[in-house]
Amino acid sequence: MQLRYPMTGLVVVLSLAGCQRTAYDYSSNASAGPAPLTAQPVPSVQGGQLPPPTGSSQFPAAPTTTAPMPGAQPGAMAANALDVTKESMVGSWRVNGSCDMFLTLTNLGSGSRGGTRGCVGELTAMGSWEVAGKQVLLKDRSGNQLGSVYKTADNRFQGQTSTGQSISLSR
Repeated sequence: MQLRYPMTGLVVVLSLAGCQRTAYDYSSNASAGPAPLTAQPVPSVQGGQLPPPTGSSQFPAAPTTTAPMPGAQPGAMAANALDVTKESMVGSWRVNGSCDMFLTLTNLGSGSRGGTRGCVGELTAMGSWEVAGKQVLLKDRSGNQLGSVYKTADNRFQGQTSTGQSISLSR
């Protein structure tokens, strides 16, 4: 029993002898920092006047107005058309049963971003769309109108391109 206490003390002393401080020692040479970096050579800077811009404007031509398309009968379609909202148009649509059209609410110019996949003809250039009254205007990336459609039933739109090609959207 007498030997138990000295042995316990010896174990404690030996275990503490292996410990040391791991904190930063502020008493060591505190003024010594990392060695400075060597400077890199810098090429000379040139100055001068820029040449005047050449050619016409760098911006695309302004989009055409959204006048009714030739050959279309907007009065007849608009008379039977149902009300449409931007929110109801968002998502994926099947075009003429053969390709897809995707419409988002992301702003692009005066309309919203849209596009097609697998379509042929004018609709391959579609880049944006917007709702104007009871019709949905389909536009190219420059803002020129490619076509328009009117809501004829829930999840169903009918219309035509600017060249007279029939467009049918459905889900």
